[in-house]
Amino acid sequence: MLIDTISVVIMAKNAQETITECLDSLVSFKEVVLYLNDSSDNTEKIAKNYENVKIIYGEFIGFGPTKNRAATYASNDWILSLDSDEILNDKLLDEILQQDLNNKNNLFVLIRDNYFLGHKTVSRDHIVRLYNREKNLFDDSLVHEKVQMHEYNKKIVLKNSFKHLNITDINQTLYKTIKYTDLAAKDKKMCYFSLVIAKAFFAFFQTYILRFYFLNGWVGFTVAVSNANRRFYKYLKQFLNCKK
Repeated sequence: MLIDTISVVIMAKNAQETITECLDSLVSFKEVVLYLNDSSDNTEKIAKNYENVKIIYGEFIGFGPTKNRAATYASNDWILSLDSDEILNDKLLDEILQQDLNNKNNLFVLIRDNYFLGHKTVSRDHIVRLYNREKNLFDDSLVHEKVQMHEYNKKIVLKNSFKHLNITDINQTLYKTIKYTDLAAKDKKMCYFSLVIAKAFFAFFQTYILRFYFLNGWVGFTVAVSNANRRFYKYLKQFLNCKK
């Protein structure tokens, strides 16, 4: 079966709030590689209830490098890369199974619907998540990683979307701000404080106005503030690196 030629690879840490829904949506796959890095909640216990899940333990070395390392434990070369807060649906799964996997140069773009505290936002991401590891890997970015695109690759955009439970607890916005800005500022410098302020203000304007988050009411405003806050601390940390 075509589905048996695809390995799902998930990187997770303390994902007990979403891992059940995630793994429930993947029971049709023969192999799901779950790469756990320093997880201390019930994620591992939950995952052990699924016969198709292979649990791997390893360290986190940045999003791009860690996803590449996790993929090495897969039995198949076709990799469907998901996060532990992402959920497939039957329509998307059927569409995936209709694709041509004989051409290893194909890259498949999936559409992701983002949710904030249970509310679907206007944001939709188009991201490559199905690829052949003989031809492609994630880049080395510590955060905001992407599957590398080569001149021989052909991008195919699938029509059906999947669900991303981006924020399920408001405190996650604070945790992610700390984690992502630490990674984004590592070994980087930005020496003008005026740019720190400007980039934070633009992040709010970009999210709330240009991306139409104002249509989401209080949810859109909260997301815009959160994005501005994250952008502020990202460049503030780079500014402080410049002062050292």
